[in-house]
Amino acid sequence: MKKFITMGLLAVAILGGATSVQAEEVCTVADGVKTEKKISIADGFKKLGRETGIYRFFNPPTKEEKVVAYQAALKKTVEAEISAGHFHGAYEQIHKAHGIDESTLELLKLQVQAAEKKGYEPPLQLPEGLGQFIMILVGLGLIYLAIAKGFEPLLLLPIGFGAILTNIPMAGISAGPMPGQPAGFLYYFYTIGVESGVFPLLIFMGVGAMTDFGPLLANPKTALLGAAAQFGIFIALLGAMACGGMFSMQDAAAIGIIGGADGPTAIFLASRLSPNLLGAIAVAAYSYMALVPIIQPPIMRLLTTKEERAIEMKQLRHVSKTEKIVFPLLVLVLCLLLLPSATPLIGMLMLGNLMKESCVVDRLSDTAQNSLINIVTIMLGLAVGSKLAADKFLNIQTIGILVLGLAAFIIGTAAGLLLAKLMNKICKDKVNPLIGSAGVSAVPMAARVANKVGLEANPQNFLLMHAMGPNVAGVIGSAVAAGVLLALVG
Repeated sequence: MKKFITMGLLAVAILGGATSVQAEEVCTVADGVKTEKKISIADGFKKLGRETGIYRFFNPPTKEEKVVAYQAALKKTVEAEISAGHFHGAYEQIHKAHGIDESTLELLKLQVQAAEKKGYEPPLQLPEGLGQFIMILVGLGLIYLAIAKGFEPLLLLPIGFGAILTNIPMAGISAGPMPGQPAGFLYYFYTIGVESGVFPLLIFMGVGAMTDFGPLLANPKTALLGAAAQFGIFIALLGAMACGGMFSMQDAAAIGIIGGADGPTAIFLASRLSPNLLGAIAVAAYSYMALVPIIQPPIMRLLTTKEERAIEMKQLRHVSKTEKIVFPLLVLVLCLLLLPSATPLIGMLMLGNLMKESCVVDRLSDTAQNSLINIVTIMLGLAVGSKLAADKFLNIQTIGILVLGLAAFIIGTAAGLLLAKLMNKICKDKVNPLIGSAGVSAVPMAARVANKVGLEANPQNFLLMHAMGPNVAGVIGSAVAAGVLLALVG
């Protein structure tokens, strides 16, 4: 019983570790007038409270609430199509709408007509051909990093290749459908797998099947380190909102999640909140994941002393099979009750892990870990690369995303280190601060980096299994943060 209580407290700590922030959202209406919508901390908690499974079990959405939610989703989709210059797609979304009053639909049509009359003005300041040539070079650069440097090759290679394909003039490999001819194949990869959120979820299932939560269960307090590493997400969100109106609240939330160093989560959230920035967000997230061995060690050495880095931690206890089976089910139930918006990510992660730990569906577990995740990774990489078109990537927003994403990653790493230093002061058992840096979700690279830096200070110091605790907690933490942001601004 004591073990299950510990697991319950651990899951509550992970699921309750997110907070809300005060921000402003700029909304564009049909006549071109901009209004500001503010969400205070108190309002944010009220909204989160109304989105919990506990509340919705007894207060299911009313018909009016469903209509409002559908109308908001339609408006966001139409505005996304307009911002991309897809006027035909915007009209198509309006014509397919149902249950919306005619006056609202007419306002949306006027908005599309006004944008169509003004004409699509892509943010690219370079001639189209030159921009495509530059993006082909960017794609070649990603392929070089994948092959020559070994930086996240499983994703940077297909992303780089997809960037080359989508920028080939007149090929139309990622173009949408036109009368009399189908769309390019990368268009379908993106629409079916990324826009729907299916690819990131399948990858999360594979990650769950490859993950061992044993180190986390053996030392539950390391879950706090995984939660602390998500601090950079909310700092980056505030930073994006402070960029003089360059980013909307949805954009800022999608950018902030880069700080979690979790590529599938970043893609999942961006595809729902800010699809036009998906390419830049995905490239930033995976680039910083790949650069963990370069970015994190200087931060570790700056914020810790050699004596702290040399701290040896006691051996972890054995975790029973029962604990490993109960944990994913317990986390899923808590997620269902407290944060249903995070259930797609958490649910697939826990499904994969349960298949692995139950040992009764080895074929399914093996498929999720190997063939399925490999197939999806190829298509996901190409689909993300298809969003690296010159007219969407070469702009000032991309620079802002790269800078804010790096800041979020650095702050998340520092927050984990500092909390680990604090825990070392107040906990009976010594905690090596280096494992706090593994709270970001780059599994298992961040844990390996923590172990490597620890060995440099003490050749007898093996931190890998200790660092895996906050590392896997960070995976859950980033998914929970995504669920919070989706509930607040989605």
